[in-house]
Amino acid sequence: MSDSPLVNVILGRLREAGYRSLAAPFRVATVEFEFTAALRGSDRRALDLVLVVDTTTGEFGDRDSARVRQRVEALSRALDLTGSRYVITVILAGASLGTDIEALAETCRVLHVDGLQLDGNGALADGTARNQLEDRIRVLLPLTLPPPLVATEDGSGPAIDQLVRALPAGVDNALLAVVTGASQQGEQAVTDAMASVLDAVLLIEEKQ
Repeated sequence: MSDSPLVNVILGRLREAGYRSLAAPFRVATVEFEFTAALRGSDRRALDLVLVVDTTTGEFGDRDSARVRQRVEALSRALDLTGSRYVITVILAGASLGTDIEALAETCRVLHVDGLQLDGNGALADGTARNQLEDRIRVLLPLTLPPPLVATEDGSGPAIDQLVRALPAGVDNALLAVVTGASQQGEQAVTDAMASVLDAVLLIEEKQ
């Protein structure tokens, strides 16, 4: 665990989102790499590799922009050699670094987290501070959809509800339920759901 409260709140939020800490140092292609912290995603974010760099009090040369860039680029090359499809994200926790970090953005995704209000225990001070943190690492967090609006008598309301009401009466209700349920998880989920239903129908036809 880092001694930096800022790093710890970042790590805590990422773990809530399903990221898992890697042992330090971690090894890629027989080469050891060490950063303030490293995490990898799970499920749909299983290819995310997140490196946290404590630019204020960090060890491992994390306050030296040139050294940070060299290590990240070396890690990127090692991943390429192993054929890995990991996508690297570097989170700069604390003061901004120099032009080397700007160049680093050509190699990986770079996020910057600083200026969060923490309480005396090193936790986020309030909901505003949490929202600020989430805004800065939003690309790493799962998408959350707002609660659906209550349909109104004039036919307005959520787009999916309007679509369902506009469909003809003969639509397959089972297929409709699967598709509308999957729609909350994105386009790929809808495609996968329809494919599963069609596969099941074809399997039944083949058995007949």
